[in-house]
Amino acid sequence: MSGTRPAAFAIRGLTKQYDRTTAVADITFTAPCGATTALVGPRGSGKTTILRILLGLTTPTSGTVTIGGPGALRRVAAGPGHVLGGVLTPRGLHPARTARDHLRIYAAAAGVPDARVTEVLEFIGLTGYTEKRIGTLTTGQQTRLALATALLSDPLLLVLDDPMDGLDTGERGWLNDFLHRHTRRGGSAVLSGQSLTAVLPATDNLIVLSEGAVVYRGSPARLRRGYPDRLVVATPSPVALATMLAAQGFTDAVIRADGRLAVAEATETQIRAAAGAARVRVDTIVPDPISPDRVLAALTEPAAAPMPHHPGLTMAGPRQPTPMPYGIQR
Repeated sequence: MSGTRPAAFAIRGLTKQYDRTTAVADITFTAPCGATTALVGPRGSGKTTILRILLGLTTPTSGTVTIGGPGALRRVAAGPGHVLGGVLTPRGLHPARTARDHLRIYAAAAGVPDARVTEVLEFIGLTGYTEKRIGTLTTGQQTRLALATALLSDPLLLVLDDPMDGLDTGERGWLNDFLHRHTRRGGSAVLSGQSLTAVLPATDNLIVLSEGAVVYRGSPARLRRGYPDRLVVATPSPVALATMLAAQGFTDAVIRADGRLAVAEATETQIRAAAGAARVRVDTIVPDPISPDRVLAALTEPAAAPMPHHPGLTMAGPRQPTPMPYGIQR
C-alpha cells in the first residue's frame, strides 16, 4: 500500500461482538485515496460487518473508523455527509418500480435535483432502460442501478458489498473499468468479495480476512510473489535435481508428498538443462498454475476445531447481522 497518499479511511483496533460471538477482532488497516481496496474472504469472515461499520450502520464494540481525504479527517460518528456512497446486499430495488422512479425517490430523500438522476443513468449506461421495471432487468443492470443510487450525491468514497456477485464476464469488465475511472478522477472505493479471482482486476490494495481477523494486507503483486506458478517434475532423483537448480540460482524448489519436485521461476528448458548437468533423468514436467482462489483458500483455511471433550471451548462461527436492504448514500 502507498505510504505517500492521504487516507481514504483508516481502521484501528476494530472489534465487533454479538453476544458471545466475535464477528471481527482487532482489525487494523489503512486504505489510501485514489485507490480501490478489496476485502476478500469466505462467508462469515467479517467483510460485511466492516463495511456496515464504515457506513455508520453498525456500532463497533471497540476501535475506531476514520474517514479521511485530501483535507481534514472526519470520524464516522460525527456524520460523514455525502463523503460515502454505499451499495449493500440485498440491493434494495423494488421490482415493480422503474429505474428512473427508483432514483427519483432516492434523489428526493437525499436532496438531490432530478437532473442528477439523468446524469447518473447516462454515466452507468442505463439510458435505454429507464422506464423498464426493475424486476425485468438483468443482475448486471440491477447492480448498475444500485451503484447509480450510491452515485447520486457524487461521493468521494464508494463502499460496495460483493458487487461482482452474479455478474457475467462483460458486466465484471464494465465494473472494473468504472472503478478505475472513479479512482483516476480522485475517488476511492472499498469492495468486498468471496472470490479473489473476481476482484483482482479492480484492486490496488488487498485485505484478506478469515474468521474475523486479517491474514494478509498488501498489494496483489506481493501476494502473488508468495504463491508463484510452478512446474512439477517427476524424477527418480529430486534431491539431486533441486541441488543443481539451487546452484544455478533457482532456489524455490519443493519436494512434494508424492516425491515430485515443484519448481518456481525456472522454465522447462532450464530445468532440463539442470537435470542434464546433474545426470538426472526427467520423466515428466507438468505445469501447476496457482489460481487466485486457490491462494485464497490456503490463506483462509479454518483453524482446527477444539477437541470434542472440551465442549465449553467450542464457539459458533462469526454471525453476520442482517444488512440494511437499501444502498443509500451517506
